Amino acid sequence: MNKRVKFADWGQLDYQEAWDRQELVFSSTVAVKTNNRTHGTEEETPNFLVFCEHPHVYTLGKSGHPENLLLDEKGLEEKKARYYKINRGGDITYHGPGQLVGYPILDLDNFFTDIHLYLRTLEEAVILTLNDYGIPAGRYPGYTGVWLDADNEKARKICALGVRCSRWVTMHGFAFNVNTDLGYFKHIVPCGIDDKDVTSMQRELGHEVDMAVLKDVLKGHIAKLFQMELY
Repeated sequence: MNKRVKFADWGQLDYQEAWDRQELVFSSTVAVKTNNRTHGTEEETPNFLVFCEHPHVYTLGKSGHPENLLLDEKGLEEKKARYYKINRGGDITYHGPGQLVGYPILDLDNFFTDIHLYLRTLEEAVILTLNDYGIPAGRYPGYTGVWLDADNEKARKICALGVRCSRWVTMHGFAFNVNTDLGYFKHIVPCGIDDKDVTSMQRELGHEVDMAVLKDVLKGHIAKLFQMELY
């Protein structure tokens, strides 16, 4: 098994361009696995972990409901936001500046073939990162993602997850609200959940978070939990 993972920081990148880049890597990895199976070869599959931010954009998962976007075309234009229907799981979510987006493109045959464990492990990395900043976080039963005060009426989501997996190769990933403009969430029913709030590290701490430092902390937790070697 190849547990070496190439890390890349794409900076702020248009959502469509990031999606296209992911698809290229994802497709090439699946092709290696297919070729191995067809011809009995044993070529190692690569693994990638990408961090980036996006300009304002709303994305709707394949099982989502378009009515959960509360803006029409004029409203999207006024907010300088784009809208894409995409091939991950989950409903609608928002990406924008100040939100850390992570795209692990992993062959889970190199780690563990359990998609639920994969999601829980990504959540755990975010939970541990928040704990490092003095923000108690956890899970909300029945929902993916990372939540604060999940056991009471103040429950609010700080990180959303939505992934695609084929032949045990993953793409898409998580959206972690760090210094995010939370006003953009008012124009959707986030993840199809209409009775829960969303939050950010900046809102919880009362000050902006150094994104470069945060990336290093989160990257370290992901590497340790997956027992991966980043390069």
